[in-house]
Amino acid sequence: MGQLLGPSFPSDIGLAVSGGGDSMSMLYLAHNWTRIWGVRLWVVTVDHGFRPESADEAAMVARECSELGWPHSTLRWHWDGQGNKMDAARRGRLEMIDRWRGDLQHVLLAHTRDDVAETFLMRLARGSGVEGLSAMAASRTVRHGGSRPLTAPEFDGVLPQQSMPVKGGPGHHSAFQVVRPCLTMTRAELRHYLRTLKGRWVEDPSNDDPAYGRSRIRQALPALAELGLDVTTLADTAERMARARNALRARAVQVWKEIGHEGRAGHIPTGEILFDRSGFEPVERDTQLRLLAAALQWVSSAEYRPRIAPLDALLDRLLAGGAGTLHGCEARMERDKLRIFREFKAVQGLTQPLDQGDGRVPLWDGRWQMHGSDTKGEFVRALGEDGWAQIGERPEAAPPFHSAKSLPSLWQGDTLVACHALGHTGTPGTRLWPMGQEMGSFARFLLSH
Repeated sequence: MGQLLGPSFPSDIGLAVSGGGDSMSMLYLAHNWTRIWGVRLWVVTVDHGFRPESADEAAMVARECSELGWPHSTLRWHWDGQGNKMDAARRGRLEMIDRWRGDLQHVLLAHTRDDVAETFLMRLARGSGVEGLSAMAASRTVRHGGSRPLTAPEFDGVLPQQSMPVKGGPGHHSAFQVVRPCLTMTRAELRHYLRTLKGRWVEDPSNDDPAYGRSRIRQALPALAELGLDVTTLADTAERMARARNALRARAVQVWKEIGHEGRAGHIPTGEILFDRSGFEPVERDTQLRLLAAALQWVSSAEYRPRIAPLDALLDRLLAGGAGTLHGCEARMERDKLRIFREFKAVQGLTQPLDQGDGRVPLWDGRWQMHGSDTKGEFVRALGEDGWAQIGERPEAAPPFHSAKSLPSLWQGDTLVACHALGHTGTPGTRLWPMGQEMGSFARFLLSH
């Protein structure tokens, strides 16, 4: 904890506890640590509702926290049945924790060395490269564009301090740190600690259910250990892959600074990523793929990188002078540059009414903050062909039609009010300012993705 958070520790910190052995061990460890360093814990349990016992397990955690003297909240998340169940649960858990945490800037999770080894094998089975095979970080930033407040049916217990909404943004910091202090410990070590302290925990039967890929990997580990592929060896390999990943990221940043830039029309960001064609084409393929993947993820604000097979295919088309779509983006190799921008189909029909009085700025497409006038009925949508037709003279640095179609713009009915990136500022008094990722943020994004 000292390495991850010291020497100036936060006064308050979040702690996610499911009731399983790993997280209950972390609760007792953190309880003892905080008594020395004067840190206040806020404990949260996310009940996914997958098993009938889950509510009782959350109640067990709440009772244990009460005995230890820490506030506890139970959050209820419901799967909508879409996509992969376990991936949806992981995403939902982070979203619920973000909505719960209020002013907390750090949340502890109890991932162990065993989790690193299991994840390495799962991703190896999927054919992942250096990025996927790298060990999870002991601390990482989770970014959100603002969160809905929790409602009474979604939680029980005591919530951390929740700031009031502030003008110009969400009511709390849009990023927080996930901290994993147990990554150097094995699951067996934590169980030994629990038994020594006579702690309480529950065993989740899904951990032994062969329907889940992680369970199958976990059951195969003893046999692999006999071949020399034990948890320590696998985790050490994942950590070495993480060092290699960091070196490759640094190389990508170096190339980016030489041949890339974020799109701007004058001083207005356009949300595009641009590479000089003459500089991009001779770069080694791994760096080309890394830059392209990061650009697609950055432009679309997607949580994950695109899969390697379609990414490889798109790069081949671009290097042949063509174009393609992937990850909600479009990429085109133009005469002198490679341009990556938001695909129009991904935002077609997406509208966002402007805020009318509570001071918060709504997000459009998950990344653009739109500041509009006080005129009722105005809304944000993609420019489209009809908006392009209403634009008069455009600035010399404005993006071309195929990219401009997906730009955020301010409308009233069928009338375009403003699209600053194309020089259309609207009527006097109209305030429209598209604030995507701040300029200069792509280099930082490359270093962390």
